[in-house]
Amino acid sequence: MAFKQAIGFGVAGNFAGHLEQAGEAADFKQVEVQEAHQPKAIFPFYVPHFAGNFLSVYPLSADTLRFPQDADNLQIEPEVAIVCDIEYDQHKQVTALYPTLFGAYNDCSIRRPNAAKIADKKNWGEQTKGLSATLIPLDGFAPGCNLDQYRIACFHQRGEQFNIYGIDSPTVGYSYFHQKLLDWIVERMNNQPDQGPMHPIASLLEKANYPQQAVISIGATRYTDFGETHFLQPGDVSMVVVYNSAKHSADEIIAMAKQQQFAGDLSALVQKVI
Repeated sequence: MAFKQAIGFGVAGNFAGHLEQAGEAADFKQVEVQEAHQPKAIFPFYVPHFAGNFLSVYPLSADTLRFPQDADNLQIEPEVAIVCDIEYDQHKQVTALYPTLFGAYNDCSIRRPNAAKIADKKNWGEQTKGLSATLIPLDGFAPGCNLDQYRIACFHQRGEQFNIYGIDSPTVGYSYFHQKLLDWIVERMNNQPDQGPMHPIASLLEKANYPQQAVISIGATRYTDFGETHFLQPGDVSMVVVYNSAKHSADEIIAMAKQQQFAGDLSALVQKVI
């Protein structure tokens, strides 16, 4: 399923400790927040119709990651992505987001400590992001919805070497979730300034011709010690799995990952680095 007419956003700093592990906490030291655990910003990874800008290149792939030519510190970022319908008012302000689907997402990132904007680390061409081909319908986005039962796991394979890359984490472990997250994203879409590492989102919505859908990755989980210190290389396999913990154990998911064969009540994203 391609989302070439949707706009793509990510949420930065929505899982406690991830920015510190990724060496990016300092990027946001000037960003004011109302609560200690509040996410820091939203950032674009894809803006359709943005002529002449790198963000206009569609980066999502369900099976491939293209290695950057100018960097070697490339990390998997295991996340949940939600697909949302966007509602606007007559002034083209965003009034609501309506989540419809969710799935495994890899916000694969180049660690560029001197990057001017978050987006500069996120899209370096086609097949530089990951979204599972298996997206699961949401039955709502309030406490008790089906997504609440899911967990996020992440694995790395290099030759015969298999490792757990991300800490197996519950979706309800996100700092902002459910309607609180949606309300915060809507406010950022309308009001986020062109300041520091942030893009002004309202102007990007205009450049994208006010799309009807958004693919939103809602934050990366924490790394294991291995994930924090190991970067992707060509030939590696990246795996992100969003699975129903009421139906699958962590050990079952690990066994599937070692075979790179996934089945059941889950969304799996397996990408070969080329």
